[in-house]
Amino acid sequence: MGTQNWLYDTIIYMYALSLLFYFSDFMDANRRAKRIGAGLLIFVWILQTAFLVIRVATHLEVTAISAFEYWLGFSWLLVTISLVISRFFKIEFIVFLVNLVGFAVLALNLYSNPGDKAGFALSATMREMLFVHISLILCAYASLTVGSIFAGMYLFLHKQLKGKRWTKYIRRFPSLETIERYSDRAIIIGVPLLAMSLSVAVTMLLVEGEMSLLLDWKVLSSFAALIMYIIYVVQRAILNRPGTQLARLHLAAFLVLILNLLSNTLSAFH
Repeated sequence: MGTQNWLYDTIIYMYALSLLFYFSDFMDANRRAKRIGAGLLIFVWILQTAFLVIRVATHLEVTAISAFEYWLGFSWLLVTISLVISRFFKIEFIVFLVNLVGFAVLALNLYSNPGDKAGFALSATMREMLFVHISLILCAYASLTVGSIFAGMYLFLHKQLKGKRWTKYIRRFPSLETIERYSDRAIIIGVPLLAMSLSVAVTMLLVEGEMSLLLDWKVLSSFAALIMYIIYVVQRAILNRPGTQLARLHLAAFLVLILNLLSNTLSAFH
């Protein structure tokens, strides 16, 4: 445990240092600072991967799961996505913004209890389905988080352009069309993953004969979030709504998703 604590602290400090260099690039277009920040971020990803491998090696049972591992995996996914964006898409500011969220999750995760595991009295098949459910929902959350950041960028840039406020920061933003395109791609990836994770969860409850849990607040709010995203897809694909309306709807759907994440204490079994 001492080794894991030391490794986690190192990740936090290296992550913070990486963000400081990215912030320097954010403020003054400092390319050298950006390269250093990217190098540190890669090192953070390596350390996070090593930490996750250690956790998996010491907690081989899917039933031994805690909020600590859950959010650690979420932060790792955000770092991974940001590195892919940085390497292949070269979109200014998005890496910094995504990693602000990733760092916040990692830092707040210090308040989780790594030893506070939730036990599940499930068969081997149900444990495998639980693993699939958790994997899908984490990937969905990561994709939809990135998409919401793009939606926020879209609204900000649209407001700046409409007010004809041309600053050095605005010139470094991608076009509205580019932001909208990547926001849509995040939705295209995230919504099916969310739907599949919920279908697996419902199947588990039905197989276990716990149909009453389908009325649990966590389950209902999960489907409410999915419905909001489906409304977004319909508005985008069929009704062809303006970009600003879609961006607001995107953020509203993400807000419902955040409320769902915060509702674990209201759930009878999460």
